[in-house]
Amino acid sequence: MEMVKYSFFLLSPHYGISPATTLSNIMQKLPLIFLSCLVACGQSSDQQTTTTVKDNTTTDAPATYYKTIGEIPVPEGYKRVPAGAGSFDEWARTIPLKKEKTVYLYNGTKKRNQAAQYAVVDIPTGKQDLQQCADVVMRLRAEYLFSHKKYNEIAFMDYTGKWYKWERGNDRPAFDRYLQTVFGWCGSASLEKQLTSVPDFNNIKAGDVLVQGGFPGHAMIVVDLAVNANGKKVYMMVQGYQPAQDMHVLVNPQSETGSPWYEVTNEKDITTPEWQFTQQNLKTW
Repeated sequence: MEMVKYSFFLLSPHYGISPATTLSNIMQKLPLIFLSCLVACGQSSDQQTTTTVKDNTTTDAPATYYKTIGEIPVPEGYKRVPAGAGSFDEWARTIPLKKEKTVYLYNGTKKRNQAAQYAVVDIPTGKQDLQQCADVVMRLRAEYLFSHKKYNEIAFMDYTGKWYKWERGNDRPAFDRYLQTVFGWCGSASLEKQLTSVPDFNNIKAGDVLVQGGFPGHAMIVVDLAVNANGKKVYMMVQGYQPAQDMHVLVNPQSETGSPWYEVTNEKDITTPEWQFTQQNLKTW
């Protein structure tokens, strides 16, 4: 879920926005910022879970430590969908996980709701309240493309239609600054506009995004899939949330065992620990 992030950038040319461009964008975004403030003011800064799930943080570390997403076991009778060389699927299965299962906010405090995560991703959040939900989606997409030197594919659009394209090759410090700029100006509303709808949910694949654009809105990314002999699929997702916090692998709140796998069914609604989606919210790049 996203609240107001833009104010941090209004006077921040350090993050790659020229003064002239900043002024123009500010004027364009003022109605959006105002609307965002109206929505945000009525909500807690750390929203509690919207569904009932078992608290899985009786210990700081899970009974079994999985080092990467690819080590998380699939349900009985399932096998991971084969990943092509250089694909997002292949890369996502190497995403590192922390031993500790607690989710921390950007300022070092513990998130109040500790029941949403199956595992915590070992990728830094940063010290600002910027890397929230859609930002995590864009971060993982960008990191994958950057690691495979597909620099010309790294591009994100803000709500006004302005594109933020990466054009400096393998310059990691500049890339990190670029991501901060993207996080400041892009979000769930712009991501929903940028992505393409997936008409048939059965065609879900790793890298696809569940997104409801808004102020606030929410987004999460599919990082793995498995299938059984009958062709039935399950998928796994990673999310960030508001305030900015450790990105994490979600539990399925409808699973009695706290599984991170979600079944592809004919049910329209998709219930996650902190947001309700529908199958129509699935989009792809």
